[in-house]
Amino acid sequence: MVNAAARGHVSRKVRVTVVAADGLSKRDVFRLPDPFAIVTVDGEQTHTTSVIKKTLNPYWNDAFDVTVTDSSVIAVQIFDQKKFKKRDQGFLGVINVRVADVVDLELGGKALLTRDLKRSNDNLVVHGKLIIDINTNVSAPLPASSAAASATTTTPAPAPAAAPVAAAAVATPPVASATSTGASTPGEAPAVPHVNAPSPAPPARTDSRSDDQGPLPPGWERRTDHLGRTYYVDHNTRSTTWTRPTGNTVPTQPQMSTRSLADDFLGVADNSNATPIAPTSTATTGGAGPLPSGWEQRTTAEGRPYFVDHNTRTTTWVDPRRQQILRIMGPNGNNLSLQPQSVSQLGPLPSGWEMRLTSTARVYFVDHNTKTTTWDDPRLPSSLDQNVPQYKRDFRRKLIYFRSQPALRPIPGQCHVKVRRTHIFEDSYAEIMRQQPNDLKKRLMIKFEGEDALDYGGVSREFFFLLSHEMFNPFYCLFEYSAHDNYTLQINPHSGINPEHLNYFKFIGRVLGLAIFHRRFLDAHFIVSFYKMILKKKITLSDLESVDADYHRSLQWMLDNPIEGIVEETFSAIEDKFGELITIELKPGGEDIPVTDENKREYVEKMIEWRIVRRVEEQFRAFIAGFSELIPLDLINVFDERELELLMGGMSEIDVDDWKRFTDYRGFSEQDDVVKWFWECVQKWPAEQRSRLLQFATGTSRIPVNGFKDLQGSDGPRRFTIEKSGEINHLPKSHTCFNRIDLPPYPSLEVLENKLVLAIEEGMRFGNE
Repeated sequence: MVNAAARGHVSRKVRVTVVAADGLSKRDVFRLPDPFAIVTVDGEQTHTTSVIKKTLNPYWNDAFDVTVTDSSVIAVQIFDQKKFKKRDQGFLGVINVRVADVVDLELGGKALLTRDLKRSNDNLVVHGKLIIDINTNVSAPLPASSAAASATTTTPAPAPAAAPVAAAAVATPPVASATSTGASTPGEAPAVPHVNAPSPAPPARTDSRSDDQGPLPPGWERRTDHLGRTYYVDHNTRSTTWTRPTGNTVPTQPQMSTRSLADDFLGVADNSNATPIAPTSTATTGGAGPLPSGWEQRTTAEGRPYFVDHNTRTTTWVDPRRQQILRIMGPNGNNLSLQPQSVSQLGPLPSGWEMRLTSTARVYFVDHNTKTTTWDDPRLPSSLDQNVPQYKRDFRRKLIYFRSQPALRPIPGQCHVKVRRTHIFEDSYAEIMRQQPNDLKKRLMIKFEGEDALDYGGVSREFFFLLSHEMFNPFYCLFEYSAHDNYTLQINPHSGINPEHLNYFKFIGRVLGLAIFHRRFLDAHFIVSFYKMILKKKITLSDLESVDADYHRSLQWMLDNPIEGIVEETFSAIEDKFGELITIELKPGGEDIPVTDENKREYVEKMIEWRIVRRVEEQFRAFIAGFSELIPLDLINVFDERELELLMGGMSEIDVDDWKRFTDYRGFSEQDDVVKWFWECVQKWPAEQRSRLLQFATGTSRIPVNGFKDLQGSDGPRRFTIEKSGEINHLPKSHTCFNRIDLPPYPSLEVLENKLVLAIEEGMRFGNE
């Protein structure tokens, strides 16, 4: 009789057939995986099945002959071939089978197993079952397909991920080792790395407050980029540099002049027609009670108190505990409302600005950079000139009121969203839908995978720009273009072709709300009726024109002309659902109610309601559920439909003269050749290329309603800036958080244009040089 110890070393060849899998996980939003399986025996023998395209229920029936002992563990891992090149991506599940538990190697036999797929060490959610066959009879030749599938599997494979079955029998590294490798061309077996090969390291990010030269100044940090180069982050000024700061660098205080706040500053008129203000007390009067969460009071070297908001890493002279009266002015200068609120509610003031009060408690602002005063809060769009249309002046007043509401105040903390540029839709869906609405109201921190950039505003602006291009792409069948252009969007009434469409509409609602809450623009415009539905306004016949222009003309003709004896219609409509004609009654019994001159107006109203509202009622309800989680509907109603469009999308037309008028220069002057060549390029470029340049420099192709004078940076309004920087063989660089573009002193117009085009077209990434 053979003892147990001896039996554990008896080896025998068995045939493992990977038959099929059922109900695999669907990781992508709109596409199915291309599954294949890797069979591993004791971490030394590896075989790979063929790739089955676009399915959650693959059928392989691929067989492999392997040598095993009673103690051997056969691991079968399932991957998505599309994602096999991505680190920690593509894993769809694993099973571990101990040979002695299913067949007797001495007596022979076979076992057909159906096992639930298990997770790997990265805890990715998996679903489904795997069917395999283990047979000790290997006399028959392998099927041709199986021989081809295993032809490239001579390299040892990664060991299986730990699973409850036979966990004590084999010590294994995580399955992530396998998913970090590349796959071959479609249809071929992916190459599998050696079990002991180290996984590729992620881009280095060394957080350190000191280096070999000693401690860094307060507020500075040393980091290393993905190429191993050391750079330094100044959290005081939110900037980065390759140059190590000197040891005697002092912490950056709020960038406010330390000279006396002379009352004669107040007599200087500003550019916004503000009335000169009489001397008053400063806005640094101490508040009562404890500071809000995350705030700290400090003192400058001159003994002046200032306040640090650690939630947003900003500083201000203004005590956040003080309450002010915010006066919202009506169109005729009368008070629209008086609202007590915290002076910190709108966030920190830009560098060099101070808030003060008049003797009548009216707030005004001092800009110590230009020694001017203004009634207008610099954190809001600037005063509009008196010659602009009335609707723009009204819009600004409404915007001030809207943004002053407590419900739109950011919550302390950070909301981290990490996405891949190549999968921005599905990654954003997973990230945004997993978070609670209040978490989304925290400071937004967007991270593009593989890119080293601090999000001080520019990264999130680009995120919304790119995401809006993806999620409103008609390819996904959620939205479609309107009747009269290929730019304005409307809800696709047939979006139900995707069974998960309502979840995606709720996600889109959250994204629109998120953009408004965090004051970002989306590169998307909708039909007027969509905005009116958000505002709960009545839909009229004119709104139908953008949905169906021909039908709009037909209904208008019905209203304008006698129809008896000409039009034979009933209170019903025909819906074409993928070739099937369905009758929809516009009101109970409508199919039997004829349309006459007496009731044709009611018919038109019912038809408009059905064509615009009822056909997309479910989709819109899901959208508004997500939108209202961030933006209260009673607050958004202060705008009309045109103003809501401006609030969501900004202005799309780029006025080059306006752009040039509100541009600053560093190292250059407006008379330098490089600057002249730059504007010559912008003037002659088509609108699309101008938009790409604006996106390259600022993170978005949209501009505020009042033009370039209201461009926003990381700390409030920040004008577009051209800085002299770099060698003539370098490409231009952008700093989207600061609306700045760095231009080397190029020798000619041709060189500048070529470099600029190359930077825009090929270098639209953060962290590129």
